[in-house]
Amino acid sequence: MTRDIGVQLYSLREDSEKDFPGVLKFVAETGYKAVEPAGLYGLTPKEFKKVCDDLGLRIASSHGLGLGTVADVPRVVDMLGDLGLKVAVFSFRAPAFADLDAIKRTADLVNEIQAALARQGVTLVQHNHYFEFERIDGELKYDIYARFCPNVRFQIDAFWAGNFGAEDPAAMVRRFAPRTVSLHLKDGFFESDRSKWKTVNGKIDRGLKLHPLGEGGMDVPAVVAAAPETVDTLIVELDYCVIDMREALRRSYRYLTENRLAAGNI
Repeated sequence: MTRDIGVQLYSLREDSEKDFPGVLKFVAETGYKAVEPAGLYGLTPKEFKKVCDDLGLRIASSHGLGLGTVADVPRVVDMLGDLGLKVAVFSFRAPAFADLDAIKRTADLVNEIQAALARQGVTLVQHNHYFEFERIDGELKYDIYARFCPNVRFQIDAFWAGNFGAEDPAAMVRRFAPRTVSLHLKDGFFESDRSKWKTVNGKIDRGLKLHPLGEGGMDVPAVVAAAPETVDTLIVELDYCVIDMREALRRSYRYLTENRLAAGNI
């Protein structure tokens, strides 16, 4: 199947703070078909959608919804309606998956939010980071969580699912394919030898370096091949990069189109 190419606008957050409409114009001119915002930088949802419509950009999904409790559901549903979406993407920080008890508490909250959204016709979709792909007594934390939250769908970030070399990204995409509706792609090199990790300014430096797609250590074609047909858009997200971000997004776009992994507008 042919998938569209999208971009997670978090990649361009610094430029977005200065000129968000200009960022959207750059994305469209590069050839990306879809965007996934992580904040609207002063635009209302309706204003954002109009700018995207005028540029020929589809809104694939949205982060930055502020969905933390059931009390947030009515506001989020209204916002999604203005964006023309029926999916709510959310994520957690590491403490939510710290241990088995934390996972159970997180699942209880998520199940409550999921049920409230489902009554409004909205699908709850979870985005992962690396810590969900750590293990407890040999079992993936995400496997445990998935059992506790049977109705939640997934947006798999394939690079983070590799957990700094501890897991195979393509295998993780296949593992959760039955519940996956969205896929994030990034590329890079990471230090898998944990004995070489160091602490810098109170944070662990794992030696991670992100690169444009196809220029790092991830087998991007294998990841894409592992994605289920429910994934209609490959969303490029570079949290940061060793080169200029706009150039990295141009090169990532060219890599996906030239290797016929996805389709853009150019």
